[in-house]
Amino acid sequence: MFDYSFVFGVGLSSFLICMVNLIYTFIQGRTDKTHNRIFITLYILLAVNAITEFVSSIYANDTTLSDEAQMVVQVCKYIYFATHTVLCPLFFYYVSNISFASTRLSNIKMIIISIPLFITELMALTNPLTNFVWSFGDNGVYSREWGLTLIYIAAAIYYIMAIVVLVDSWKVISGKRKGALIFFVVIVAAGVVIQLLDKSLHVEVLTEVLGLSGVMMSVENEDERLYPRTRFYNREAIILDLGGCLRHNRKLSILMIHINNYDMISRLVESGETNVIIDMISGYLTSVVKRYYVYVPEKATVVITLYDEMGEKADELAEEILKRFDEAWEYKDYSIQLNATVMVADVPSQIKSTSELIYMLESHNRELKGKRLYRDDDLSFIMRRQAIEEAISRGFSENSYEVYYQPTYNLDGSLHGAEALIRMNDKELGKLYPDEFIPVAERSGLIDDIDDFVLEEVCKFIKTGVPARYGVGNINVNLSVQQCMRPGFIEDVTSIVEKYGVKKKCINFEITESIAAGDYEIFGRIISSLKKAGFMFSMDDYGTGYSNVSSVFSLDFDIIKIDKSILWGAEKNELGMTILENTIRMIQQMKRKILVEGVETLEQVRLLERLKVDYLQGYYFSRPIPKNDFVKLISIEKARK
Repeated sequence: MFDYSFVFGVGLSSFLICMVNLIYTFIQGRTDKTHNRIFITLYILLAVNAITEFVSSIYANDTTLSDEAQMVVQVCKYIYFATHTVLCPLFFYYVSNISFASTRLSNIKMIIISIPLFITELMALTNPLTNFVWSFGDNGVYSREWGLTLIYIAAAIYYIMAIVVLVDSWKVISGKRKGALIFFVVIVAAGVVIQLLDKSLHVEVLTEVLGLSGVMMSVENEDERLYPRTRFYNREAIILDLGGCLRHNRKLSILMIHINNYDMISRLVESGETNVIIDMISGYLTSVVKRYYVYVPEKATVVITLYDEMGEKADELAEEILKRFDEAWEYKDYSIQLNATVMVADVPSQIKSTSELIYMLESHNRELKGKRLYRDDDLSFIMRRQAIEEAISRGFSENSYEVYYQPTYNLDGSLHGAEALIRMNDKELGKLYPDEFIPVAERSGLIDDIDDFVLEEVCKFIKTGVPARYGVGNINVNLSVQQCMRPGFIEDVTSIVEKYGVKKKCINFEITESIAAGDYEIFGRIISSLKKAGFMFSMDDYGTGYSNVSSVFSLDFDIIKIDKSILWGAEKNELGMTILENTIRMIQQMKRKILVEGVETLEQVRLLERLKVDYLQGYYFSRPIPKNDFVKLISIEKARK
């Protein structure tokens, strides 16, 4: 058994820790958020508990237990239980708040959840009349009653509920916060067990104070969540907070402000500070929203989160912000005009995941041009692109890709070859066509895998011997600029073809006119190297770019593919016909073979026969079709001839 000097020391230590941590919290200014206020309330209640512990220990040490001492002890017990009963429910609300789980709690749910608190608190407050929780005998000896067991059961319920919320929100709580909350849960549980085993130790309050100290250092201390030299939050914070809102279905609006001329402004002011733009606009931002609604995920972008009724005013606030950006900003000796773009999106109706938020943050330069305010349909376009990017990423694991073939014909109608074209059928988005997903794949860096997939599938097909058996001399495979530019491209392409033992002349690589025009020297070396290895080359979509004609034809192409727009334009007017005729004549004079795309009618076939092109391709003969259908088509044509 410990004497009461031990209890006094424990109580006084607990009180001093509470006071130091409370003072530090106020000095740091961590008082404005809901969970800050719950945290402060918890510490105040624990400080009161600590006072009652060491005061009780002083008077309880009175061996005679005078009337005065007995009264002080009884008052201390009353205050202790009246305040301590609230601690576990408050901790549950604290965990619910920092994890955004509180958003799931409707008014009715809150009332139901609070019933054990109301009952136990009423029991503690009315104990002088009922003696349900504790009592003092005639000799002044303190004893626990059945009501205290009920209080412990209620506390355990809230304690378990807090653990459930913590586990449920595990992925949207940062590592440090997880550690601090687990520390609190474990150390408080240990204190309660020790207290139950030996009532004389009185360490329950101390363990709660120590546990809360860990929470203060890792949860209330938000340094890791703050953008440098500001009180606004950083990229990691917005991702975690949005994840919490999505996890617990909290609705909000996100307003993103991007400063388009950030780099120019930074050079202008020549500031060594972390973020010149935030220095300029921080005062204005905190005048329109609370500081903890503002995030700075990157140097030129600010995100504002608008909850509850604020979300209904998101469009009005966006317009107000844009009006402010019409005016100059004062910074030191400068008067600066900031060029801002604002995007407004609703969660979860428009932004359904943190990856969509990241895509939105990174899309300002890639997708949006010309407008200042983007909403609804504008953002639907962005989100569609993001969904396509995700579909591309999972495409190989889910077998979403398939190579189609579109035959090409000689002028006499005999089969010449085929073009391999990628198609995609995603389980969520359905059929996606190259015009939509190829640009996304190029921008996201996923095009290399797609290009390699097509080449491998073509090589496998040629390896079967079926194409050669039915008169397909070669198969065209498209190249992207990213694929051509990657290190070791020539070696990679050659190794794929050689792996299947395919003759290189059976592969005809295609690059578009715009790609070839980008850097003739680089592509000239690529074409030369691959042609020396035995591959063939075609220029695709000739007539759609603005390249220098002599430079284009300095590249060693075997075939020039005239874009369908040139053919279709020839049917519209005399000028279009002149362009087609002169284009064909020029290519013929430069000793290149000609393939015309987009042939859809017999009249077009007759026209191209008259102009003596070499090859034809288009829907008149066949659309792009799956490999098995292509084999059936060419076998029928072989049998017919």
